[in-house]
Amino acid sequence: MKLNDFKIGWRLLIGDPIYSAIVIVGLALGFATCFSLLSYVRYSLQYNANVPDVANVYVVKQRYNIDAVAPWFDQSPYLLRTAAMKLPGVENVSGYDPNRSYPVRIENQIRKLSVLPVLPGFTQLLGFEALEGDLGAALEQPENIAMTAQTATAYFGTAHALGLTLQASGKVLRVAAILRDPPTNTTIPHEALIGVNSVLISNKQQATMLNGNGKGYDWGKLLIRVKPGTSISAVTEALQQAIDLSAISQTQKPEVKQRLGKRKVMDIKLSPLSDAYFDQDIADNPITIPGDRGNPVVVKGLAAIAFLILALAAINYVNLVTVRLLQRQREIGIRKTLGATAQQIFVQFLSESLLVSLLATGLGILLAWLALPLFSELMQRKLDGVFSAENILAALIIGIIVGILTAIYPAWIALHVRPLQVLLGRPNTESMHGNLMRRIMTVLQIAVALSLASITLAIAWQTSFAMNASPGFDPDPLLIVDLPVQVKDNQKAHHFISALTQKKNIASVAVTMDAVGRSKSRFGLDFRLGNNPSIFVEMKSVSANFFNQYRIKPVAGRLFDPRRDKEDDPDPIIINTVAARKFGFKTPGAAIGQILQYTNYDGDVLIKRVIGVAPELRFFSLREAPRAIAWELWTQSSTLSIRASASLTDAEQTIQQLWHTSFPDDALEMYSAKAILATNYEDDARMTKLLAFSTGIAMAISAFGIYALSAHSVQRRAREIVLRKLYGATKRHIGNLVAREIGLLILFSALIGLPLSTLIIRRYLAGYVEHAAIGYWTLLIALLMVVAITLIATTRHILIAMQMKPVRALSN
Repeated sequence: MKLNDFKIGWRLLIGDPIYSAIVIVGLALGFATCFSLLSYVRYSLQYNANVPDVANVYVVKQRYNIDAVAPWFDQSPYLLRTAAMKLPGVENVSGYDPNRSYPVRIENQIRKLSVLPVLPGFTQLLGFEALEGDLGAALEQPENIAMTAQTATAYFGTAHALGLTLQASGKVLRVAAILRDPPTNTTIPHEALIGVNSVLISNKQQATMLNGNGKGYDWGKLLIRVKPGTSISAVTEALQQAIDLSAISQTQKPEVKQRLGKRKVMDIKLSPLSDAYFDQDIADNPITIPGDRGNPVVVKGLAAIAFLILALAAINYVNLVTVRLLQRQREIGIRKTLGATAQQIFVQFLSESLLVSLLATGLGILLAWLALPLFSELMQRKLDGVFSAENILAALIIGIIVGILTAIYPAWIALHVRPLQVLLGRPNTESMHGNLMRRIMTVLQIAVALSLASITLAIAWQTSFAMNASPGFDPDPLLIVDLPVQVKDNQKAHHFISALTQKKNIASVAVTMDAVGRSKSRFGLDFRLGNNPSIFVEMKSVSANFFNQYRIKPVAGRLFDPRRDKEDDPDPIIINTVAARKFGFKTPGAAIGQILQYTNYDGDVLIKRVIGVAPELRFFSLREAPRAIAWELWTQSSTLSIRASASLTDAEQTIQQLWHTSFPDDALEMYSAKAILATNYEDDARMTKLLAFSTGIAMAISAFGIYALSAHSVQRRAREIVLRKLYGATKRHIGNLVAREIGLLILFSALIGLPLSTLIIRRYLAGYVEHAAIGYWTLLIALLMVVAITLIATTRHILIAMQMKPVRALSN
């Protein structure tokens, strides 16, 4: 391969700019999509890769079987730290409290700072480095804090903030170390670190983090680094034994032990930190924020889509080159007559293909760079680092491979050109095998586009259905505000609530343990009806006006009413219809007045009286079956539910004004109830957008392929078309002749693509306990979309065939 071969290819591209633009842009779209998706896949696969020797670092997980659902959590009792430190093969045991966010005052601004209180050895275990200052001293001294360079810049305007101070929760902290910014693909994100000796940590919390409280109810995220070759099963077994002998297992109530049977109170498992991002055990637990974890099936699917779209673009390029090749047979015949060898012919086509592929690769990388902000927002990830030297080099290698592969078929056709026949004016027609191969490639293009379109429509339909499904109340006029304090016995909270209720644009304010659709706080009780086996019921604490505010009507009995019920009254309880069925009541009305017994954590047997049965509310997503839930009167909570009497905007402004008066040192956290419910489907919404983008690219590439095929079909059948005209065929007959050929390809594509997409759609919908009545509408709509695109792509050549002049066609 010589430079002159590339010069010839360049002259050919310049000589036909429209054709060149079509092939390069079509292939570049495939490269841009492939590069973006594969960069995201590589980004996902490298989570926590910055941790030194990450293969030997493990996360301690637990499953608390007392919970009726019992999901896995990557938080475990702190008491396991002491047990793990004594085990052979364990080098380091550390961890952190993941749920710390402090209001920070810098000058006159109040902002939320995400701070990790960390155990000793944390920075050594994860390989954290200080750019400035003494990291060890920063985590040992009570008044010190360590910040990342990015956080320091955001808060102080400079990364060199060493020695500067800030005020958090009324305490003055000094920046004693500046940390290197963590990569965005980490499951341990952090803005700042403090040690257990910090003034922000109480003595009780410090003792709990260091040694556990002995009961096992205080959990944090624990990490264990082991020596190479250490038996993970032996470490896991030792930790399991420590839990089995702890108070959390030994002091359970008899009814709980009866319900558990042979199951342990808590199961322990170790998982590699390198696999934490894809840990599906914890992906669906109630405290994992949607989007924090990745689904390995989805990431593999994105990789497959990336290569599929690139393959479609490459197929489209081969089809276009083949059509043009049939017009270059005279040129090839002359070159062979002048002595060009088979190797020279192959090298020439290889050079042309490599040139186009590398130009398309460069343009594709540019398009991916221009689309990066939109793509990052779509994936909700900071992907600035994907344009690394390694990724660009990998893209160029893929471009070279595509260039080589796409040269093989056109070169094979060129090698079979017969010079004598071509020079005599009888050019070769494409062989039956070649014609069949081109049609198969086009069918695959259309089938992939059709399948992607139907799957995208189904996911979009289901996501829209889920996001708009009634949660059992109207969320539109409701706002959720998280207070920095618990309402009960707190004067600031009561003053804030009182001030809100006096405003005309605020209809009511209720206290709830958490917002409907969110699970920041969860607890449950084992209730027993008479001598029957106990039933685990998830508890929701509310104020007396909760049901009035949410406009919820009882199924039986009555619901809490501020005119009749006293706040924090421990006696009454309301259960939902699921709980009523689990307790064995034949009708909801049969539950009214019944006494439910439970044992508190001190071992005392207490009772609650059922006063009403409420309908099911969507505390969870449509992927989870409704659970047994009960409501009690208790205001020891920090979440307010606020109903606006006018617009939400007016209510938000009122809340903001009153907030600064009541809580001047705290940042306001306010959300709409509808937004909280929609959070459960953020991943689905993001996937819908990504699939829609991929489908659009696949449809565009398919349109190019259909265009090329229709052009070649008209060219190949030119003599047949004019002969039909000479024998009386009308324009309509000729148009039907060309359209029928394309129509058969769409039919075969549908037979391939639609059954496959049906299986994928059914598998996706199986993850929901309730889904939209999708049926086969998505398949039909996708098919109509492909037909419409086909009509647009073939219209020009159908018209050419209909207007073809017999004299001109027969003279060629």
